[in-house]
Amino acid sequence: MTDLVPVSTAVPVSAVDPLSAADPLSTLVPLSAAALVTEQATTLSAPRRRHGLLARILFITMDVAYGKQGTLSKFKVLELVARVPYQAWEQVAYVALTHKHQMPDFARRVFEFVREARAQQDNEQWHLLIMQELVHQRGIREGFFRFRILPQLLAFTYYHISWMLYVLRPSLSYGLNADFEDHAEHEYMNYVATHPELAEQKWETAFAEDYGPHETLADVFRQIGVDERHHKEQSIAHMAKPRFQ
Repeated sequence: MTDLVPVSTAVPVSAVDPLSAADPLSTLVPLSAAALVTEQATTLSAPRRRHGLLARILFITMDVAYGKQGTLSKFKVLELVARVPYQAWEQVAYVALTHKHQMPDFARRVFEFVREARAQQDNEQWHLLIMQELVHQRGIREGFFRFRILPQLLAFTYYHISWMLYVLRPSLSYGLNADFEDHAEHEYMNYVATHPELAEQKWETAFAEDYGPHETLADVFRQIGVDERHHKEQSIAHMAKPRFQ
């Protein structure tokens, strides 16, 4: 992850070109509580993307398995699945590096792509760790099949679909990921809106230095929602560009 900056100097994600910064996650900084409330309102007032068929099948599957309402356990599954497109893209990029290493300019572009995919994957990993910590702190009991086996099956399937789409036509893989991140962004922001008690609950965590010094759970969920929007915007920006550009 990128180094954290003071929350008072954080720039809203919506104000930054997702592909303009040298560091792909330079805009993913912890926002102040006031800025996060503004970003939540931005999300809730914006229409959702028109999700494609594959995305809708995935969302329906998760709703059937884990319920339509957001829960900590469902968010944990969502974050486990959210990492895999970046892993798939990274793998494709490494294959390209192996075959095109004699072309320095191309190899450099591919390496920058790998850095971006890894940075986004790492950001999703922090989300997953935070959800796992919250589930553990609350002593939530989870069934072995629904929360151990099924999430891995979903991730395995999503990985190979993302990989295949990227090989065939990158814009399709980016579009699928944009749909997923759009869904996640709205789910987190809606969860805060329907659980006002989160604004009174302190965030007790081992990950404050890694993810950001947020005081309440409401701000943590808002920040994750902002992160998901950033990932969505990066995927949308990449849809119009050739592979590894």
